[in-house]
Order: sequence, then C-alpha cells, then structure tokens
Amino acid sequence: MKITKLGHCALLLEIGGKRLLTDPGIFTLEAQSGLVGLDAIFITHEHPDHLHMDSVKAILRRSPQVKIFTVSAVEKLLKAASVPAEILGHGQSANFAGIAVEAHGEKHAEIYKDIIPVENTGYLFDNRLWYPGDAFTLPPKSSEILALPVAGPWLKISEALDYALTIGPKVAFPVHDGSLKTGGVTHSMPQKFLGEKGIRFESLTEGESLEL
Repeated sequence: MKITKLGHCALLLEIGGKRLLTDPGIFTLEAQSGLVGLDAIFITHEHPDHLHMDSVKAILRRSPQVKIFTVSAVEKLLKAASVPAEILGHGQSANFAGIAVEAHGEKHAEIYKDIIPVENTGYLFDNRLWYPGDAFTLPPKSSEILALPVAGPWLKISEALDYALTIGPKVAFPVHDGSLKTGGVTHSMPQKFLGEKGIRFESLTEGESLEL
C-alpha cells in the first residue's frame, strides 16, 4: 500500500494496482486538479474541506470510469449535481476490485452544541488503513495504519493522542491539518507520546508518501 498525502484529508491510496482518493476538498485544489487514472473516490462527509464539487466533476471528466462511494447525505448532494455515486454508509462493506472497504461511524464529532452534526462515516481500507473522517469512531478491528486527525474545531490534541493509543496502530500519520501553517505541536506531540508506546508516527506533509 502506498499512501500519498495530497493535503488535509485528501489521500491518494495505491493498493493492488488501483488508485483511490479520499475527501477531495478546498485545501487541496491544486494537488487534486491534476490527478488522472483514478479508480474510486471515498467521501466521508459533506463539509467543504472534504468535498469540493467542482474538483469531483473535474476528476470525472479526466477519469470517467471513477466510482464514488460516500454517505447518503453526500450522495444526495452529488445526485443533485448530476454526479453518480454509491452509498457506503455505517455498517456496510464493499469489495472494490479485490480491495475490501468497510464503513463505520454515523456522525461528525461535535463542533459546538448548537451545530447539528452532519453524517460522517470512516473507511477501513484493505483491513489495514483506518481513516475516520471527522470523528473518533473506533474501527471494527485492529488497524495497522491510522490516519489520525490532529487539528480542527472539533478536537483537542489530547483527544487525538488518546484515540491513537486506544486503537494501537503500528503506524499513524496526521490528517485534518490543512488549516495549519506548520505541524507544530500537533505533529511533535504524537511523535513523542505515541512513540513512547511503540506507535511510529510519520509526520507526513503535503506531497509525501509512505510505502507500508
């Protein structure tokens, strides 16, 4: 599995000869604008830092064979924009070209008590990589690799650390950090505290890849 972080929560996953993309949003417009040869897109929820409709349409123009998997709320938005998508929501699973994908989680983490959480589902790819979207949903099984949210209006770094320690992956890397100028403590603290517990934290930045 090769994981390339385009930025924020846009990940290019290369698994078994297939190219999968997660959450093409507003923080990664340039990086995702040139993508070709994609096979599937997985969108966890509707917030603009995870779903940029013009980018999705542009990707489909370049790669019309792309299949989109997402939650029901996003599927409705895509349908209204004449973009076909398949629902892959909480408790569902799919076998995409030999790649097992499981969906778990129902709601976005609370941002503020007066803001109604949108639907959010995390995805477990190939029984190895858990990407939760904007929530601290626990995966259904142990996960070797964790895409760990480290910044945003809905989390504290202490919560992110506890979440990673609860899951106990072999490797974690930061996502949901597109609003930061640099990683700062949101990268250095996981390196220290997770490293002490035997979890290798890779401070993956935009354009960098991991071979795992």
